[in-house]
Amino acid sequence: LAPAQLAQASAYLDLLLRWNARINLTAVREPDNIVTRHFGECFFAARQLFPSAEIGVAHPSPGLAWVGSVIDLGSGAGVPGLPLKIYAPALRLVLIESQNKKATFLHELVRALDLRDVQVFGGRAEDFPDRAELVTLRAVEHFGDVLPVAASLVAPAGHLALLIGASQVAPA
Repeated sequence: LAPAQLAQASAYLDLLLRWNARINLTAVREPDNIVTRHFGECFFAARQLFPSAEIGVAHPSPGLAWVGSVIDLGSGAGVPGLPLKIYAPALRLVLIESQNKKATFLHELVRALDLRDVQVFGGRAEDFPDRAELVTLRAVEHFGDVLPVAASLVAPAGHLALLIGASQVAPA
């Protein structure tokens, strides 16, 4: 990551720790674990999805159509959507979060990090009117129920990126 991206990630971590003390954004509470388990996993995914990303430009991996719009479904603490945006700043990102407290945190995070082209949709994914070229899904409750909703948000010829554990591979 470039120095500006590292500064954004650091500010993100600071804000996440402060808010997580008041509302449950993530069960992971230790800064080192947040960096490795949340940020590390998401930046790894970003590098796989956008290996040629440069500041202001987002290129997906070879073989994928150019991806400019991303929906992060069940965004919670903002992962993986916001690390993807930090990694590939040209992305147009929608964070969908139905819990009001978490959506409020996401609004504050987007403001504090001075991110452009990021929308927080504080509602249910079923009510979101648009689609995106890439839809991400990570660590959501009721995975089997959410998966078809996520698929319905993928634009024609788009992609669904699932950051899941081994127990969710079979249902996927």
